[in-house]
This record gives sequence, structure tokens and C-alpha cells, in this order.
Amino acid sequence: MRFTQGRRRPAPSVIIVSLIDVLLVVLIFLMVSTTFRQTPAVRLALPQSKQGEKRGASPDRLVVTIAKTEPHLFLGTRPVTFERLEQELARLAAANSNLSLAIQADEGAPWGQIVRVMDAAKTAKIRTVDAATRSPGAP
Repeated sequence: MRFTQGRRRPAPSVIIVSLIDVLLVVLIFLMVSTTFRQTPAVRLALPQSKQGEKRGASPDRLVVTIAKTEPHLFLGTRPVTFERLEQELARLAAANSNLSLAIQADEGAPWGQIVRVMDAAKTAKIRTVDAATRSPGAP
């Protein structure tokens, strides 16, 4: 008793070009649908405000984070000294006249650090300085 036929069927071929096309479409979909948020380098308890506005990330927006523990200052996500922050603000403001600064300060952050950052922004001739807050119901 012979159950198989005499001829063997060829193995099915996988058309890789079609798989690449599908993968590329999925990748583009994920890139377009994903939202990118700038997150602070440290966990902060932002102060509450009823008047706060939601703003998205933009290339003209620079975020300085002030933590209540050492190191206090972060430019984006990297820790910086105050002198380095002044240099970076001056360099970035000279390169981009529409640069705005967002200060994310913890509720327990030293007030002197916040004032120093605002002074450095004014010295660098940054026109817009915002304070990041959270809504009263937000965690």
C-alpha cells in the first residue's frame, strides 16, 4: 500500500517583496499614529493650576526641569550646572529667535533655582517663558 504519489510537490515559495511592503506600511502607520511626549528626567509633583494650558512638543520649545533634590537643573533630560545652562540658553537663543522656554519645577523645588533660570532666560533674550503645571484633577 502506497499512500504518497510518485511525484513530490515543490516547497511553496515565500514572496519576500510583498512581506517587505506590508512591513513598511505597518511601520509608517506606527510612526504616524504614535504620539511623542517630552517627559522630564525626574519624577515631579507639578503645582496645580486651573488656568494651565496643554502645549505639545515643538522644535522651538525648550524644557528646563527643576527638581527638589540634587542635581536640581535638567536641560531636556540631561543634568546640567547653572553655568552650563546659561551657556546653552544663550547659544540656542542666538540660533533661534522664536525659542520659548518651559520651566517644569517640582512643588518642593527651591524658589531661588526657578528665579535663576528665569534670569538666565532673560539674559539670553528668550521672549517666552512658561511654567508647566497640572490640572487640579490630574495625578
